[in-house]
Amino acid sequence: MRPPVPRLQDPRWTPLRGPPLTATTPSLTADDARTASSGPAAASSAGSGASPDVQIVDVTKRFGAVTAVDHMNLRIDRGEFYSFLGPSGCGKTTTLRMIAGFDQPTEGEILLDGLPVAGVPPYRRNVNTVFQSYALFPHMDVARNVGYGLRQRKVGKAEERRRVDETLELVRLGGYGSRRTWELSGGQQQRVALARALVNHPTVLLLDEPLGALDLKLRKEMQLELKALQREVGITFVYVTHDQEEALTMSDVIVVMRDGRIQQLGSPTELYERPINRFVADFIGTSNFIAATVVEHPSNSPRVTVKSERGLVLAGNLTDPAARAEIGAPVTVAIRPERVEVRPADRAGASGGAGWTEIPGRVHQGTYLGDQTEYRIATDLAGELVARRQNAAGAGGALGAGPGDPVVVRWHEEAGLILAG
Repeated sequence: MRPPVPRLQDPRWTPLRGPPLTATTPSLTADDARTASSGPAAASSAGSGASPDVQIVDVTKRFGAVTAVDHMNLRIDRGEFYSFLGPSGCGKTTTLRMIAGFDQPTEGEILLDGLPVAGVPPYRRNVNTVFQSYALFPHMDVARNVGYGLRQRKVGKAEERRRVDETLELVRLGGYGSRRTWELSGGQQQRVALARALVNHPTVLLLDEPLGALDLKLRKEMQLELKALQREVGITFVYVTHDQEEALTMSDVIVVMRDGRIQQLGSPTELYERPINRFVADFIGTSNFIAATVVEHPSNSPRVTVKSERGLVLAGNLTDPAARAEIGAPVTVAIRPERVEVRPADRAGASGGAGWTEIPGRVHQGTYLGDQTEYRIATDLAGELVARRQNAAGAGGALGAGPGDPVVVRWHEEAGLILAG
């Protein structure tokens, strides 16, 4: 029976944690860090015990008149899978590049493993980066690609061979060392790039949309593999993506960004179930939005009653615990499509009882999506609403109603997310 593949926490690995692949010098030392920067963040971290792997302290990055990152503060704890999520131009890749050392903050400070790194070049930082373009060397076989960084560090041949073999096992490419990179599939090439980054045992692995070049099915498979790999090696992953499904599938913590600022951070469940503003609710998942104003908000309670522009009265809880919605203040009610029920008008039955909102409408469109069917319902009281029905085996999501047919749409007040922002 083959012995188990060693984890990166194995004592054999820890003495060799070092710089990225292009490094030719030792990794960052305490003296380097003290020379590079000193300030309140460094002083506070020195006496705080265990330090996070990455700490971003009031960082701003400007390119001329454009502010790419605006006063960011973030702590990335050891062994976590963090994802920066947002649209193009929101500052997520710029943040990753500042952690890696490719760009320097205009203001503020970044600490790696408790040490400030202002002015420290990328090859002196104990981080590695995997980009969407894997940049594999076509004239080298897989093993020499993976061992490139070790050779740069003058690691002995026997040690290089052992660590390359172990790392290829970690990424499920055992026995592929003699293959040429151009003989591999896209997913296998992606694993080689990961192995080349992991073989140096970085404190933090940075990944900038590494799955973007893969087809949909392979991308979904690699999402699961990446998360399993991160748990197995036990190091911190910082991942950049604009794909909400990637972030929800893999992350322990998602950082949603917009215009250089953090909109919200939290677990995938928290961000999906309790987005604090309309941007987050719209960017993560799909929502029905109803504009409204506050008509009742008891003190010391998250529960509010609102009235829409078309006269629909709804109740629910504010998703932002820090928000205080004054009477007459504008808010948005968000309802996820899977929480909306649709029934033909002639089979609607009795009212659902307390806490339920029911409104009449007509089917505008039905779209079969494989595992579910999406319906767009035109209503007078809430505009167009989207509802999704899970497709049962053999029955599909058949509603028994087609375009133009009358239906009743309903949802429970627990499904209504009241967004103050």
